[in-house]
Amino acid sequence: MGLKLQQGQVWKHGKEYVRIVQLARLEVGYKVMKDLKSGQGTHHLTSKKDFCRLLKSATLLRSKKTVTNADRDLTGDVSRTGDTK
Repeated sequence: MGLKLQQGQVWKHGKEYVRIVQLARLEVGYKVMKDLKSGQGTHHLTSKKDFCRLLKSATLLRSKKTVTNADRDLTGDVSRTGDTK
């Protein structure tokens, strides 16, 4: 299954978080952070090929930016699959 890279995506790689800050045709600018809340981290620029190799062992975290219209119900709320009331 292939995933489409998008600016703003956050990935968990080991104990660190990787956020895509700039996405071009052949290269990716990303920020590596130890804590998402503080937002402090280091910026890196690499080829898209090397970045995809880095993500092979990472997990995509779902954020508000990656929520699609299919995840919204008629009221505009994000559906919570798996939640019981």
